[in-house]
Amino acid sequence: MFGKLKEKLRSFVKRVEENVEKEEKEAEKKGLLDKLLMVEIKEKDVDEALDELELELLEADVALEVVDALREKIKEKLVGRKVRIGTDKEKIIEEAVREAISEILETSRRINLIEEIKKAEKPYVIMFVGFNGSGKTTTIAKIAYWLKKNGFSVVIAASDTFRAGAIEQLEEHAKRVGVRVIKHSYGADPAAVAYDAIQHAKARGIDVVLIDTAGRSETNRNLMDEMKKIARVTKPNLVVFVGDALAGNAIVEQARQFNEAVKIDAVVLTKLDADARGGAALSISHVIDAPIIFVGVGQGYDDLMPFDKNWFLERIFGEANA
Repeated sequence: MFGKLKEKLRSFVKRVEENVEKEEKEAEKKGLLDKLLMVEIKEKDVDEALDELELELLEADVALEVVDALREKIKEKLVGRKVRIGTDKEKIIEEAVREAISEILETSRRINLIEEIKKAEKPYVIMFVGFNGSGKTTTIAKIAYWLKKNGFSVVIAASDTFRAGAIEQLEEHAKRVGVRVIKHSYGADPAAVAYDAIQHAKARGIDVVLIDTAGRSETNRNLMDEMKKIARVTKPNLVVFVGDALAGNAIVEQARQFNEAVKIDAVVLTKLDADARGGAALSISHVIDAPIIFVGVGQGYDDLMPFDKNWFLERIFGEANA
C-alpha cells in the first residue's frame, strides 16, 4: 500500500541528508568543524531534491496544486533549520516532511460521525454521490453495517432510479446487513424516493437515512441537476463523495466537479488496500477541503475503516508497508 509514495519521499529525505552532510564536509575542510556545533540546512540543499520530488509525486498521482503546497511547506520547515553536528539528520528531515504532509491532510472541518449523529435531530441524513463504478452502493451497505454496530437504526433510500439493476443490488446488500430499503420504480423521481425515506424514518424514530444516488459522470448535466434537486429536497446533514482510490488524479477532478455542484462535506475512498501510489489519498482533502472519514480496505462489510491521518503517515514513513 502506497509503495510509490513511500519510495519517493524516502528518496527525497536521503537526497537532502546527503546535501547536508556535504555542508559538514566542506566545514571540516575549512577547519571550521571544531568551532561549529550546528550546520544550517540551506535552500540549495533542499531545492534540487524538491525539483526531483515534484516530478516523482506527480508520477504517484499527487495533484499539481498539492505538490506545490507540499513543496512550500517542506521548504518552510527545512530551509534555515540548524542541525546539530553528529545527530541523525535523516530522522530530522523525515520528521519535517511528515509534518508537512500532516498539514496537507488537515481540513477546516473535522467530523466525528457518531457524535454528530447523537447530537443531531432525527433522522440524520447522509447523501452519497460519486462517479460510476466507484463502489458507492457497496460503501453505503458497509456504512449501514458500521452504524448498526454502533447502535444506530438505519434506513436506505434507493434514489438511483436510473441504472438498471441498481435497486436490486442495493436491496441485496441491505438484506445482508439487516437494513430496510425505501424504493420506487425505475424512472421515478429520485428526490421523491429520498423524501419518502426521510418521512419513514421520522415516523418510526429511525436514527439515520442513507441516500444512494445514481453514479454519474461529472459531465452529465441532467444527472448532476437531478443530484442538486435531491440535495435541495432532503437538506442532508452530510454530503459524502465516494471515490475510487485507484482512479488516481482523475478522482481529484471528479471531486472538484461534484463539490461545485453540491458542496461535499466528507470523502470515502474505496479500494485503498490496492492503491500502490497513494496520490489520491494525499490530494483529495486538500483540493476540496473535506476530510476523508472512511476508507475501504476489502470486500467484506467489515472492511471499512475510519480514516486516521496518523495511520496514513505510518503507512508512508513506518518500517512496515502494510
